[in-house]
Amino acid sequence: MNLVVVESPAKAKTINKYLGPDYTVLASYGHVRDLPSKDGSVAPDDDFAMSWEVDAKASKRLSEIAEAAKRSDRVILATDPDREGEAISWHVLEVLQKKKALKDKQVQRVTFNAITKGAVLEAMAAPRELDMELVEAYLARRALDYLVGFTLSPVLWRKLPGARSAGRVQSVALRIVVDRELEIERFRPQEYWSVEADLVADSPPFTARLVRHAGKRVQRLDVVSEEMASAARAAINGGAFTIRSIEKKPVKRSPAPPFTTSTLQQEAARKLGFTAQRTMQAAQKLYEGVDETGGLITYMRTDGVSVSPEGIAQAREVIGDRFGPAYLPSEPRYYKTKAKNAQEAHEAIRPTNIARTPDSLRLEPDLQRLYELIWKRMVASQMESARLDRTTVEIDSADGQTGLRATGQVVAFDGFIAAYEEGRDDRPKSDDDEDDATRLPALKEGATAKVEAIRTEQHFTEPPPRFSEATLVKKLEELGIGRPSTYASILTTLRDRGYVRMDKNRFIPEDTGRLVTAFLEQFFGKWVEYDFTADLETRLDEVSAGDLDWKVLLRDFWGQLKPATDEVTALQGVIDKLDEAIGPFLFPPKADGSDPRLCPVCGTGRLHLKASFKMKSTFIGCSNYPDCKYTRGFGAGAGGEEAASDRELGVDPATGQPVLLKIGRFGPYVETAGEGDKPKRSSLPKGWSAATLELEQALRLLSLPREVGPHPEDGKPITAGLGRYGPFVQHAGTYANVSDIDEVFDIGLNRAVALLAEKRAGRAGRGSAVAPLKELGAHPETGDPVQVMAGRFGPYVKSGKVNATLPKGTAPEDMTLEAALPLLAAKAGAPAKGKKAPAKKAAPKAAAKKPAAKKAAKA
Repeated sequence: MNLVVVESPAKAKTINKYLGPDYTVLASYGHVRDLPSKDGSVAPDDDFAMSWEVDAKASKRLSEIAEAAKRSDRVILATDPDREGEAISWHVLEVLQKKKALKDKQVQRVTFNAITKGAVLEAMAAPRELDMELVEAYLARRALDYLVGFTLSPVLWRKLPGARSAGRVQSVALRIVVDRELEIERFRPQEYWSVEADLVADSPPFTARLVRHAGKRVQRLDVVSEEMASAARAAINGGAFTIRSIEKKPVKRSPAPPFTTSTLQQEAARKLGFTAQRTMQAAQKLYEGVDETGGLITYMRTDGVSVSPEGIAQAREVIGDRFGPAYLPSEPRYYKTKAKNAQEAHEAIRPTNIARTPDSLRLEPDLQRLYELIWKRMVASQMESARLDRTTVEIDSADGQTGLRATGQVVAFDGFIAAYEEGRDDRPKSDDDEDDATRLPALKEGATAKVEAIRTEQHFTEPPPRFSEATLVKKLEELGIGRPSTYASILTTLRDRGYVRMDKNRFIPEDTGRLVTAFLEQFFGKWVEYDFTADLETRLDEVSAGDLDWKVLLRDFWGQLKPATDEVTALQGVIDKLDEAIGPFLFPPKADGSDPRLCPVCGTGRLHLKASFKMKSTFIGCSNYPDCKYTRGFGAGAGGEEAASDRELGVDPATGQPVLLKIGRFGPYVETAGEGDKPKRSSLPKGWSAATLELEQALRLLSLPREVGPHPEDGKPITAGLGRYGPFVQHAGTYANVSDIDEVFDIGLNRAVALLAEKRAGRAGRGSAVAPLKELGAHPETGDPVQVMAGRFGPYVKSGKVNATLPKGTAPEDMTLEAALPLLAAKAGAPAKGKKAPAKKAAPKAAAKKPAAKKAAKA
């Protein structure tokens, strides 16, 4: 008997079918051990000894694997074909050895790049030993991440209130986001004017732009005022123009290579709107397969762009059949990655069978869309180049002082564009951008060009765009920071820590994120430098290749980090030093030359960076506190100062009592006299500015909660109000969120009843007909459906009688069966909250065979 260990139950089920009755395939459910989240798990003084702890959820699973190993003649470790997969195999092997389950057993390692019968059987025929160089690279990376996290984070906690954590790669990624925001804030728009003319030359009208004025070349930003634009208009209007030259130039556009992990995440963000995490979850499902036919794509964690001869042959056959011989190059295309630090250990991401077209499959929506993207990219990568005819027409005035240019292009042969065209990120405009897609009429050299219309238009240059997921992943890859397999978790961590927020799918640093970055740059500058982090990745790759001892790498790193953290820990007045260091950013010079640190409220105090450990926040405050309570956020800047000072807004016309704006320990609020001695108060909702708050707004807030009307079913009142979690409507103990604060002031009875009905439907009891948010499939052990449901306290997964709440930050649409099973298993094995688990009674042996939910580690 042979025991095969893989990561996921879906993978185990498929592989078991391929291997037959002589094999038992069990899943580890991902990593089974990790470093405990406490000080001392890596011991630098003991030559970096690492103390591993078996995940509580994985303990039972490992016991099953150990029992199966004892009954087997051979143990085959078949985890994923990358460093993490090698590490999981090593961890399983270590546990099995400690359980003495491998006595006289043969242990082998196999890897396959696709879960297909051919790939699995081929791998089984070519086993190897565990690659300890890959394992050591994993150990070094894990130790480095631990040492940085558990060394820098405590310094942050002691010195910066509100800071959550620091990370080896996370902090550098945050710095990229913050640096871009600083670049945007430093940007000063530049005025420029475009000058265009509509011309005819015995032809239909066409448009040309100004490229020469008064005998001098004119580029996009050269016309900087309306006066210059008017002078150019006059010159064109008074000139006699002739077509001096027509240049036609054939241009070839080649297809992009098939996907790597990074380019898949980028393109899925551009074209599908997927987060990196959502992309990888869908790709994992496609890799593992959704039915007995096996995996639909090759391994999805790769930085290689090469494709196997089998894959190329399949693609060329599909191209010939679907697009015709004109779209098939005479020779196959071969690609080589340009990414920094690329290892190219695996081939690119592609369908395992390219003949399996997207329209032949019926998958979950996310899987269907991602598969189609991968299929099109792979097919296009082997297609003929697109051919375009680009035309440039130069038109001169008779005296040669004024010149116009018309450009355009025509697709002569679409080639790979017939299947797929790569998306574009935001980029600065060039002189030719607006003309690329223009098609020009037939023109002749020497023909007279008559001006029919002239247009001048004012523009302003724009700052560089904030990073989207696609562009941030691209930047990380360009700099060689992190690895493609880690990008999804890096971006998720930044959001979960509250260091950034997303606005229109763009990363915006929060005040805490900006302050953490400033702190690290000031006191740990070396460890957040782009080159230092990239060089460390290169050294880790050297460990993978066997060219560097991992302990040497750790000793060198720790020998620099430890003295630096000791020095900063002993440092006093960190906030004052930060205030001095980043003062030019916090208080930029004012246009009128006045003191940028002068308090705008009291007029005598000085503004400084301040910290409140009690409130866990850092902010700008006045030196005259508590007499002056002016505050503003760390990142507000001179242009966004918030006059957060106590003031009277006016008088309530209904009561004759003053309405006050006050600044409290939890932020600004409005107050007026209430019944008896207790004043009536309301906090300002998110998005409302204390600096611009007016009496009318304050009165609307103080009118809450308000009665919407009686519920049509029982006559009890429905009220609308503002709570700690935002605006809501309430009836008989049921609260339903209202999406917008403005809606809470005028929401009608019908809308309120509908929101409450939706809320109650989401928390309806078992057996109700409430539709699930998402169907995940059947439970592999019980056969019960696994569903994502809406609940009173948030979304949860349900199977049979077991409900398990989704982890914080997990979107219902991102949940997968593999992620749900460990949650359900953990919930099924836990005693009811607040109750003592009942004593176990002896049960007949037959009853022990009843299927039970099993604990599992995170997949």
